[in-house]
Amino acid sequence: MIDLRSDTVTTPDEEMREAAATAEVGDDVYGEDPTVTDLEAQAADRLGMEAALFVPTGTMGNQIAASVHTDPGQEVITDRESHVVKYELGGLATHSGLQVRMVDADPRGVPAPETVDGAYVEEGPHRPGTGLLCLENTHNARGGLAIEPEAIDAAAETAHERDVPVHVDGARLFNAAVALDVPVTEFTEPADSVMCCLSKGLGAPVGSILAGSEAFIERARRTRKLFGGGMRQVGVIAGPGLRALENVSDLATDHVTARVLAEGLDAIDGLSVTEPETNIVLADVSGTGLETGVVLERLRAHDVAATRFGETTLRFCTHRDVDREDVETAVDRVGSALG
Repeated sequence: MIDLRSDTVTTPDEEMREAAATAEVGDDVYGEDPTVTDLEAQAADRLGMEAALFVPTGTMGNQIAASVHTDPGQEVITDRESHVVKYELGGLATHSGLQVRMVDADPRGVPAPETVDGAYVEEGPHRPGTGLLCLENTHNARGGLAIEPEAIDAAAETAHERDVPVHVDGARLFNAAVALDVPVTEFTEPADSVMCCLSKGLGAPVGSILAGSEAFIERARRTRKLFGGGMRQVGVIAGPGLRALENVSDLATDHVTARVLAEGLDAIDGLSVTEPETNIVLADVSGTGLETGVVLERLRAHDVAATRFGETTLRFCTHRDVDREDVETAVDRVGSALG
């Protein structure tokens, strides 16, 4: 099976397994796990932030950030196609009592300054006000778009003019940095907090990083405990996380294989494929005349796994466990499945 459902399906390599086996550990709730401490310090430095917090998942990182930045009842401005809206089970409302002010961002998923300004709600006797602007990079639902730093800057500047903090859901932020060939700090500098996953293209088996100011992370650490994320001898997964930070440059290979995959799929009758910017390939299958679920079943019968990503859209995601030969084979199999 060539598994192209997500870059979350990567398995830890031997170096990561060795890092897990040999990691020095302690009780992290007591602040005594040296491997976690090292990971947090290195991640904060890499992201250009004062401090960082190791969390089990990216979703938890986003939810902690929203809770720390806001008061219950406040509104969060975000693109209606964003991950925090579509894929986090209404956590903003459930965990933090927040309302979502969904906006129609431009096709690249970042609300323009005038959109942010128009969505802003001032606190008053009858309205709780806007508490947070949440941006996403790369933008998952829009095809792994690598959002330019200038777009992040413009949206964040408008929010800050209104004293609204900015959180960046950067689950695949390093993909954006590699794709645009700019330092990752150019994306994080205008943000008050940022979340990055270690368990996607970077290949760690589990874990994400939430970063921000020292005061923010101090509060975030308490909120992590509240959300059930206080972990004990967690160096056994922080060790592979440290190793994952060394894999950033390898993401360029995933982007190349994604382009090879997209070109091959687009040549198949009935498929219309958007040229990828990073490691996510979206294919419209409406031209096949088949229901999307049927297409998925046919692909799986030919040992290719993809993800349903809309009424007529499939998502294919390249990662470090598939190489160019694998994606070329996958294209051949998809052609046969739809033959």
